[in-house]
Amino acid sequence: MLYTEILNDNKDFLALYKKGRYSASKYSVIYVRPNGRPFNRLGITAGKKVGNAVCRNRAKRLIRLAYRNAEVKLPVGMDIVIVARTAICSIKSQEYCGYMDKYGVNEINKMFRSFENGRKRV
Repeated sequence: MLYTEILNDNKDFLALYKKGRYSASKYSVIYVRPNGRPFNRLGITAGKKVGNAVCRNRAKRLIRLAYRNAEVKLPVGMDIVIVARTAICSIKSQEYCGYMDKYGVNEINKMFRSFENGRKRV
């Protein structure tokens, strides 16, 4: 990933869940919050409801691939957590990549702009 580091501190995840904005879809929930750094930080989670270990790992691989493809279209300086949902296990990788390019990037940009403008809701 070009300008992204891994987000793996539990307190950062919890702060993002509590104070960040989110966008939910059929395949995933995307949480966004500015971090004030010159790079993005990405965290990916897949709970036990997603399926067994094979399904969870596949879901994380799909999310990582879609993020890598859409990374150049995203603004810099934010924390992103993408939480997998159960529907992601039954789709092909190109379908989720297409979703991320078409809707995910727009939602992330909209949420990031709302932080800059100081609005409470998206």
